[in-house]
Amino acid sequence: MDISYIIGTFLRVGEGLGNTLKLFFITILASLPLGFLITLLMRSSIPPLRWISKVFVYLMRSTPLVLQLLFIYFGLPYLPYVGEWFATLGRFTATIWGFVLNYAAYFAEIFRGGLLAVDPGQYEAAKVLGLSRRQTILRVVAPQMLRVAMPSISNETITLIKDTSLMFTLAVPEVLQFAKSAVSSTGKTFPFVVAGLIYLGMNLVITWALKALEKKFDY
Repeated sequence: MDISYIIGTFLRVGEGLGNTLKLFFITILASLPLGFLITLLMRSSIPPLRWISKVFVYLMRSTPLVLQLLFIYFGLPYLPYVGEWFATLGRFTATIWGFVLNYAAYFAEIFRGGLLAVDPGQYEAAKVLGLSRRQTILRVVAPQMLRVAMPSISNETITLIKDTSLMFTLAVPEVLQFAKSAVSSTGKTFPFVVAGLIYLGMNLVITWALKALEKKFDY
């Protein structure tokens, strides 16, 4: 195995890195705030909002992500009345929707656990200080919740990096698909090793960033 083959394999498999990183960052940036919103809805004083949000979280966490991706892309266009709105949904866009909704549900449960860990006295103290409900959540509760939830958020983020390989379900080009294509054309398994090294590299960078973030919250 010469150096030119190794470099060429890295370049070939790395062609799928763009979609992998794009899906990762879009999912994180969209699912975290959506998950926090769902957490607030689950604690809402309005019963329909509370029930709908809880059912949503249950469905997303109780069914495989692969099934959700297939349903969004292949199933939604067949829904009555609204199906035509989803008929032109692209494969990558459908993948983004699936990942964002799925991870928002998991983050919602993580945030819920973080909120339960906040001392109820914090709410009373904020009320005494004259803070509104919105100010209490954003300035008092949210920072403490994040401190408790950060380890779980970190674990879920690392899982997301590995789950991006599920893009192959909708035939979206990504690292693993390019590796599989390279193996099929060359008959060698080294491209799978390259794909593994790429995922390890991404996890190493993300883990380092998350550790730094956890230290910032560990005051």
